[in-house]
Formats: sequence, C-alpha cells, structure tokens
Amino acid sequence: MIRRIDLALGLLLTVVASPGFTQTPKTDQAFDSMAQPAEAAAECVAPRPPRDLAKTAYIRNGYRAILRILAARHWQETGDCACVIQDIPWEEVVAQGAEFVTGDDPLRPFDTSELRLMADALEADRAAACESQ
Repeated sequence: MIRRIDLALGLLLTVVASPGFTQTPKTDQAFDSMAQPAEAAAECVAPRPPRDLAKTAYIRNGYRAILRILAARHWQETGDCACVIQDIPWEEVVAQGAEFVTGDDPLRPFDTSELRLMADALEADRAAACESQ
C-alpha cells in the first residue's frame, strides 16, 4: 500500500515537473506590472469616481449611479440623445447626492443597488427612445 502511494506521488511529481506542464504560454505582450490597465473611455459610460471623492468604494459606487441618473434626467428634460455623462462634474453629483440619501449611516448613505437599478432603467428608456431617432 505504501509502495503504491510512493509510486503515485513520484508519478505526480514527474508530471508536474515536466517542462510542458509548467511553461507559461507565449504571448505578444510582455508583463509590465500588476497595475490595472486604464479604462478606455467608452461612449456614454460613467467613469469610475476618483478615490478622493469618498472614503469607501460603496459610496463612490453610489455617486457613479447618481451620475448616470443625472445624465438620464438630462435626456428626459431635453430630449437630447447626446451623451452628457462626461460633462457633469463630480462636484455636482455630490451636491445632488443629498436627494438620494436613504439612511443615517455615514458609511452607507445610499442604497447603491437601488440606485443602480434606477440608472439601468433610465438608461434603457433612453437607449430605446434614441434608437428610433
């Protein structure tokens, strides 16, 4: 029994140590760093909020959803299908954020999930209306 375990371990080590098993695939790109690549500015997609906007990612994600809502409200008010997300400053988002506060907890002032759902629905309405134009 012990001999079988020794043979199995030896076989496993042989397979793992073989050159074909441990070599990484060749790619055209060299490894530079562990840093995340910069986001490409996609058309009418809310950018990530700057880190200094709020102390937690939860709050920053809430502000990002509020930015999306403000942009969709601009479309509702004007009927203009042009993307205005890049034109709304973060200071305005923070100022308008008080309207969306749902609780007293300073670490969770917004219901970020609800804000995202609201932004998704407004953007879907905008996309449907602007497709037909």
